[in-house]
Amino acid sequence: MAIQGKVWKYGDDVNTDVIFPGKYTYTINDPNEMAKHALEGLDPHFAGNVREDDIIVAGKNFGCGSSREQAATCIKFAKVGAVVAKSFSRIYFRNAINTGLALVQSPEAVDAIENGETVKVDFEKGELTCKAGLFTFSPLPEFVLGIIGDGGLIPHTKKLLEKGQNT
Repeated sequence: MAIQGKVWKYGDDVNTDVIFPGKYTYTINDPNEMAKHALEGLDPHFAGNVREDDIIVAGKNFGCGSSREQAATCIKFAKVGAVVAKSFSRIYFRNAINTGLALVQSPEAVDAIENGETVKVDFEKGELTCKAGLFTFSPLPEFVLGIIGDGGLIPHTKKLLEKGQNT
């Protein structure tokens, strides 16, 4: 499983309130509508210009702040292919995987990647290729690839139950 897309690069401590503004938390429930407000508090041009499989690159502690699930949902439904960061908040990491959003932790790659360049990420091989070269990261485990490929934990679990497999 690999993707290739344009980089949207941001700094450290991108919190859930700038990823999905709190003012929408209880007023927007449709994931496609959430996507229209992705990163609105940080980059007002993001939601209107992001393309399928584009890649968010950020510094340390991406997704810090509240446990707002919408912060992962809005990015996934904006069709972002992955978020590559130096580190992730623990709760955001879990919410992203549950939603089916791929995350890659690679501090070295983050330092080398330039905003706007095209990057390729191979989740199974654990390889990220950018203008600066090839960077490796821990490949995503098979069960995580399954969750991402099936569109999130709930559809993945339903698929396994239909096949009669244990989750």
